[in-house]
Amino acid sequence: MYEIIANPQEYQIDHLINGTDNANIELTREERDKWAKQIVQFSERLSGFAQKADLFSSLLESEEKIAATPASLKTLKIQLFMINDALNSALGIADMLEDDMIKAPQNA
Repeated sequence: MYEIIANPQEYQIDHLINGTDNANIELTREERDKWAKQIVQFSERLSGFAQKADLFSSLLESEEKIAATPASLKTLKIQLFMINDALNSALGIADMLEDDMIKAPQNA
């Protein structure tokens, strides 16, 4: 059995869950399937993003002529920084969640 020990304060969301119970509950099959589907949707979106990144990279590496205004280049750079920051945040959160899903000790 696994236990999710995600502490809301560590994720800076504790103010959103005031009044929730701290007692452990076992997730039902229905809940697990729902969460698993949502995670698959995240994964599919990331795969779609990876495809777009490959396309953009291929275009920039190609011999195609590319014209842009200084403002559009600045916009591109800012947007890429925003995407990078969002991905870094997402990976950091995923790492924390991975650490917070632990194998629960078996009762003796």
